[in-house]
Amino acid sequence: MIVILEPGIDKSGAKYTAVMNYLSNQAGIQVRVHEETGAQQVLTELYLVGDTKTLDKEDINALPGVERVVRISQEYRVLGRHKDDKRSTHFEYNGVTFSQDNLHIFPGLCAVDNPTHVEQMMKACQEHGLETTRMGAYKPRTSPYAFQGHGKDCLPYVFELAGKYGIKVIAMEVTCEQHVVEIQQALEQTGNPTGVMLQIGTRNTQNFELLKAVGRQQEMPVLLKRGFGITLEESLNAAEYMASEGNRKVIFALRGMKTNMGDPHRNFVDFSHVPVVKRLTRMPVCVDPSHSVGSREQSPDGLMDVFHVTAQGIVAGANMVLVDFHPAPAKALVDGPQALLMSELPYFLEDCRIAREAYEARVKNINRIRPA
Repeated sequence: MIVILEPGIDKSGAKYTAVMNYLSNQAGIQVRVHEETGAQQVLTELYLVGDTKTLDKEDINALPGVERVVRISQEYRVLGRHKDDKRSTHFEYNGVTFSQDNLHIFPGLCAVDNPTHVEQMMKACQEHGLETTRMGAYKPRTSPYAFQGHGKDCLPYVFELAGKYGIKVIAMEVTCEQHVVEIQQALEQTGNPTGVMLQIGTRNTQNFELLKAVGRQQEMPVLLKRGFGITLEESLNAAEYMASEGNRKVIFALRGMKTNMGDPHRNFVDFSHVPVVKRLTRMPVCVDPSHSVGSREQSPDGLMDVFHVTAQGIVAGANMVLVDFHPAPAKALVDGPQALLMSELPYFLEDCRIAREAYEARVKNINRIRPA
């Protein structure tokens, strides 16, 4: 059960105290407080954990300061969509709105290699009106002898260059709680010139202690990639781990499934699940065409497979695209063969615009026959 309080309720006031006193006296019920800070007000939601079937919804609804009560009968208690649930499907971070109703493109380096390439990428994003990018400082690899990323050593210049070129959000993978601390420290030391969206990679989708640690910090949003060899339900529950700890600013990323049935692509493209995730949850949905396809192969029509699957995800309603670009793919330290060229960025962005326009036209078309 979720108890949604009046916007801007005073947590030291009589109304809030009355609600908390009532709920704390209910046997077997734990109360978790979650706050969402918007542009104009703070929304407070109370998540009731335990045997909530015995609670009277109308009694709680009648308490002072309660706006409405949502009874949950499905999985994904915090992030899920529930009957009569009017909670938002968006959040704001560092001046950027992430929603199930818009689209952001995150082109960038799968792995940071040197300041020159980072600056070239940031500058290209600025020139094309983008405020978002991806930069890999920490890189979990299959082989222990492969390049693992420059780690905290590259963070200061990455963040300073982001500030120089107006990049507001950088998607950056972390593999342990210490990486989160290092990112926070580097942001503070450089004067917070940008923001970071913490990325949980496919290998860590069920690293539950990491999920809980990332969920406990509520400042930075999180991009959770679907596990490459587990069910969608298991991956969505991984997102719920973070939300249950307090961080609802979660974006769910589809990045392909590991199976030989996907050959010749690197992974079996699972972008048909974009509308499924949007139906089941309130999370914006990201697609990662680079790690799904894993190459620069192109069709007879001249379009690369990366372009094709990106369009498929966007036409299905994706809200974010995480894609590899590199100024010199042959010199890239990680995943160079799948990286797009800087000269291809304007064509990729235009292709994304065309696909988004198609999605919006499809929605407009179906709304002509939907009941009001």
